Amino acid sequence: MDSNNMYNQNNTQQYSSYYENPSQPQVQMPMGQNWEEPVSMGEWLVSMLLMCIPCVNIILMFVWAFGSSAKKSKSNYFKAALIMAGISVVLSIIMLATMTAGIASGL
Repeated sequence: MDSNNMYNQNNTQQYSSYYENPSQPQVQMPMGQNWEEPVSMGEWLVSMLLMCIPCVNIILMFVWAFGSSAKKSKSNYFKAALIMAGISVVLSIIMLATMTAGIASGL
């Protein structure tokens, strides 16, 4: 075995040429994929402020989760938020029913 190829010297030359030219983009998009623009900080701030308004927040969660105009990451976030809200409602109903049954049986 050649001592130069033992540690794969060809790859180190490739990496060194990459780091010598920092103008090259470090992350390259795979061919055939169109990445969408991320949700900006301003959009998230507006979204969070709107979530503080009662009744409007529920409507907007459904609009952003299932509407076609929302960005994919925002849509996924609000789908997950709706699932968590649904789980919370179900657990609250179970707890309320359990507590009510406990109080009623004590009387």
